[in-house]
Amino acid sequence: MTTALPQRDGHEAVVTLDRREGPFGEVVLRQRGRHYEIIANGCFLMDTADGRSERLLIQAALDALDATGRSGDGTAGGPGGMGGMGGPVFGPSVLIGGLGVGFSLAYAAAEPRWGRIAVVEWENAIIDWHRNGPLGAFSGGALDDERVTVLHTDLLEYLAAADGERYDALCLDIDNGPDWTVTDSNSGLYGADGLAVLWHRLRPGGVLAVWSAQPSPAFEEALRAAGFSDVATHEVPVSRGVPDVVHLARRAD
Repeated sequence: MTTALPQRDGHEAVVTLDRREGPFGEVVLRQRGRHYEIIANGCFLMDTADGRSERLLIQAALDALDATGRSGDGTAGGPGGMGGMGGPVFGPSVLIGGLGVGFSLAYAAAEPRWGRIAVVEWENAIIDWHRNGPLGAFSGGALDDERVTVLHTDLLEYLAAADGERYDALCLDIDNGPDWTVTDSNSGLYGADGLAVLWHRLRPGGVLAVWSAQPSPAFEEALRAAGFSDVATHEVPVSRGVPDVVHLARRAD
């Protein structure tokens, strides 16, 4: 059942398409005109209005791997070295933290140079909105790509697993970035302990890319303190306010 909210201040009307209670609180899918929004516990998380920074998250990581001539570990990705449809898949592996509205995953799946592509999403509702709802138009069928594995789990728990897989790139887009998190537990990812976990989950020479709603010089210093090299920040200008950014760093060989 949908709930239409009255049009205010000349803006397009907002329609609530779905509202669910999950293990981490309430998550809501809304439509505003032709765009969709995800709201978590009453806080705006993301929408489909502009996917430039989410695409940059993937492209910056791939460019950084290309710059050093890395193309993965030379083995096939996926379970047992095979793609999801039974064929071998070669190329660098990437873990995407957060399915969101699907821009990052769709962009990765459109690039044939990626091998194994894993995406971690803890909200079952979001996965369902892509498989059976309107967000599937934005992930572009990527969930059916033979290289793609969807992991319905908590990103921090997945990363902390002692026997976890290592990746050539970690592209993380969870919450709003290092300086302001909607979910308190996500803040641990950006601290010293969390960065140590990320460092160990990268193969030598691997790249970490972290999306943020604003630049964070403090996070840049934290990356260097954690042993990362080639720390850089890429900005995506916005019409108002501070730019979205992608923080980039490398695990040295």
